[in-house]
Amino acid sequence: MARENIKDDFDEAWDDEDTQKDKYLTFHLNQEDYGIEIRFVTEIIGIQNITQVPDMPHFLKGVINLRGKVIPVMDVRIRFGMPEQGYDDRTCIVVVNIDHTAIGLVVDKVQEVIDIPASQVEPAPEMSRGKRSRFLQGMGKVGDQVKILLNVDQLLYDDELHTIKGAAGAEGESE
Repeated sequence: MARENIKDDFDEAWDDEDTQKDKYLTFHLNQEDYGIEIRFVTEIIGIQNITQVPDMPHFLKGVINLRGKVIPVMDVRIRFGMPEQGYDDRTCIVVVNIDHTAIGLVVDKVQEVIDIPASQVEPAPEMSRGKRSRFLQGMGKVGDQVKILLNVDQLLYDDELHTIKGAAGAEGESE
C-alpha cells in the first residue's frame, strides 16, 4: 500500500474522536502484524536522521528534530528483544503520544488503518506464571489473520518515561 494512502486513511480516522473507536494503525515488525489504537498516533513519518543520546535505555535509538520539536525515538524491535534490522525506505516512525509526551516508534513498515471491533479482540495470551505481557492489549481477529494489538501506555515503565521526557526536554510539557 502506498504511503500516501495510509496517510489518507490515518487523516480520515483521526478527524473525529467517535470515528477513532475500534480503529487501529497496523504495521509490520519482524514478520508479524501489529496494531496500535489510532487515538495514540499523532503522525507517521519516514525514517529520519536520529541523533544518539548517551545514557539512554538500549532500545532508545536517540532523538529527532521534528519541525523544531525534539522527539525521542524507540526501536520497537529492540524493545521487544527481536534482532536488529537495518532501516530502509519502508521503515517508518510512528509518532505516538504517551503520557503527554511525543515518542517515535520505529517499525519495519506501516500497513493500513483498520477496524477491529472489541468483539473481535481476544485477551493477550498468558506468558509465564499466568502473567500477560504488559505490552499486549490483545489479539485482534481480522478475517483469517491475527494482529497483535499493543498497549501503547505500557510500552515504557515509569522510570523509562521519566528518562525519555528528560532527554526530550519534555518535563511537564503536554500536547
